[in-house]
Amino acid sequence: MVDSKSDYETDYRAITLKTIEGSTINGKVNISPNQRISDLLTLNESPFLVVVDANYGDFKEKVLFINKAYIVWIEPED
Repeated sequence: MVDSKSDYETDYRAITLKTIEGSTINGKVNISPNQRISDLLTLNESPFLVVVDANYGDFKEKVLFINKAYIVWIEPED
């Protein structure tokens, strides 16, 4: 089976998230077309959420892998 270009389409969405320890992180998550941000938490089996262009404390424009079990809330910035 040959993968089509549509299998790899991306859509970055700006978010703000809060962790159980109280940290607030701003960045972007990559979702597939026709997917919601909440689907990243419920449908994706990976225990981590990948946040790109993340700003957290002194870290600017980093890539963070955040354990989903430590996320209190996520707010889309659309």
